[in-house]
Amino acid sequence: MLIAIVGLAMLAFILGDFLNSGSSFFNRSRENVGVIEGQKVHYTEYEAAKDQLTEVYKIESGRTDFDEDTYAQIRNQVWNMFVMDYTMRAQAKKIGMDITPDELTELCVGQNVHQILRGRRAFMDENGQFNREIVKNLIAAINEGGEDAEQNANLQQAKTYWLYWEKAVRISYMQEKYTNLLQHLIKANSLEAEYAFNGRQNGVSAEFVMQPYYTVADSLVKVKESDVKALYAQHKEQYKQTPNRAIKYVTFDIVPSEDDFTAAATLMNNLQEEFKTTEDVSLVVNTNSDIMYDGRDYSEQTVPAQFKEFAFAKGAKAGDCTDILFENNTYAMARIMQAGYSLPDSVELKAIAAEEGQEDQELGWFKAADLPKNIADKALVGKRGERFTVAVGMGEQTYEIMEIGKPTPKVKLAILAREVTPSSKTYSILYNNAKQFIVDNNNAEKMEAAAQEAGMTLTPQYNLTSNTDKVGQLKASRPIVRWAFEAKEGQVSDVFECGQQFVVAALVEVNDGEYRPLNAVRAELTYEATNNAKAAYITKQLKDVESLEAAAEIMNQPIQHVERVALSDSRFGNAGLEPAVIGAAIAQGENALSEPIKGNMGVFVVKTGAANNLEGTFDAESEKAQLASRYAYLPYQAMQLLEDNADITDNRANFQ
Repeated sequence: MLIAIVGLAMLAFILGDFLNSGSSFFNRSRENVGVIEGQKVHYTEYEAAKDQLTEVYKIESGRTDFDEDTYAQIRNQVWNMFVMDYTMRAQAKKIGMDITPDELTELCVGQNVHQILRGRRAFMDENGQFNREIVKNLIAAINEGGEDAEQNANLQQAKTYWLYWEKAVRISYMQEKYTNLLQHLIKANSLEAEYAFNGRQNGVSAEFVMQPYYTVADSLVKVKESDVKALYAQHKEQYKQTPNRAIKYVTFDIVPSEDDFTAAATLMNNLQEEFKTTEDVSLVVNTNSDIMYDGRDYSEQTVPAQFKEFAFAKGAKAGDCTDILFENNTYAMARIMQAGYSLPDSVELKAIAAEEGQEDQELGWFKAADLPKNIADKALVGKRGERFTVAVGMGEQTYEIMEIGKPTPKVKLAILAREVTPSSKTYSILYNNAKQFIVDNNNAEKMEAAAQEAGMTLTPQYNLTSNTDKVGQLKASRPIVRWAFEAKEGQVSDVFECGQQFVVAALVEVNDGEYRPLNAVRAELTYEATNNAKAAYITKQLKDVESLEAAAEIMNQPIQHVERVALSDSRFGNAGLEPAVIGAAIAQGENALSEPIKGNMGVFVVKTGAANNLEGTFDAESEKAQLASRYAYLPYQAMQLLEDNADITDNRANFQ
């Protein structure tokens, strides 16, 4: 017994040591954002790719502030790029296809630069044309490095930008090579060409009678559960799904109370006299206002609409003030700091090269509001041909005024504005109201009943997947999606803050199966099964019918005429899309009466007349060319199928 106890203790020690030493392995496996065709995408790799694409967005848009929709777009674009890359690599490896360094060089800086690079504004000259030399100079600068920290930082940003587009070119061209290969494999042969020609040329005239399904009362047929289940099994592959959730939620708007409006009005009244008389307007405004005073020049087009008449009134002068105005939940008043002068609204600038050998760069026209203040202050008061220098970062940049717009009246305004927002007390009251709603209604059924009784809008949201970025139009609502995948069906959430709303949600559906359950598609299957039963009922009424007139009498429907029907047609007369009816009519030949045919909209009986063939000579090559144009989409569809059928494990929901 003692030996056994000692042995177990040693085993536990060894296993513990193994598990501890192997923890980094297990942790690393949990840090994979996904696995695509056997290729792991680690969290650090995924984050680096997101950071890279974010930099690309910044450079291309000239912005640094993005909303949550843009960040969601970046995340999805990065993941899709991983999917395209690793899926294509897996296929290329199977057939020995690759892109050589020489090919990639040709695509980036050769005579046949890829269209992805040609479309980048960063690589265009002043005429808006792609310039290969800009790309070459950028690559050379990246390889050489900078002379100081600032240059190196700028070059690092340029390198990030370049490497992204180089990778995009490689992935795109790999797909192009693959689709080109498929296009050479998918050909039309002579038999197909002849079949297509005959299907278009050979036709017959026809008469028909059709009884729509809706003319048969549902009470005349019986649909069994086994019929619905059989259809479900038949169509099951159409009902594949990604695990998803359905929720219903109510919102509580975070809005100011009456006390908040009173407090804001009181503050503005207390500041009014000081605002009118102070010599240090900027201090008063910048300490209390939502709109900072920076000495900007307003024109009639840029001044806030509520102050336009005041600012540009005849005789307006420095020191004039408005009363306190209220608009869009904002109290505001304005004071004229300078009036009676004119400045241009726009200017055309050229950036002067800092070093010999570099070229000046024509920047184009700028509106005053689009220029940094230190540039606008000099550019808009200068003359054509003048140059001025301003500080840019740790260096300086010289600009030349190429053209300048016509001067228009301007005014300097100091605006003291305070938007009325919910105070902390109001916020707490609204939050507590939402919490109390949860306490009183702690399951989905109670919540729905309470919302209806209180006249609250109960909003449904279906098909939330683990990677859904937000719920409907709710801002910052990704946490609701995470909760929905952790909660149990029927559970009510805690309070979520989504922008200017508190949200309470109830989980009403959990769908984790590979296929949508029978009950979720029962209505459409029952409709189809009912039509099938009606088709059988109508067919039974037409048993042994020997003429079209007899069929029309039984169906109580008129006889209709089709001048010509051919196998290439998609519509059967005015009956619509009825491929089964067209096929049966052509197959039965001339002057023949069909059996009842089950169509999409009803049951048909068709009587064909004489052949109605078109004149024409079979041209095999011409027919093949037409078929080839129809097949052109197939290689691209194949690319989509490769991605749809790829072996992908998507764990992104664990990291966002």
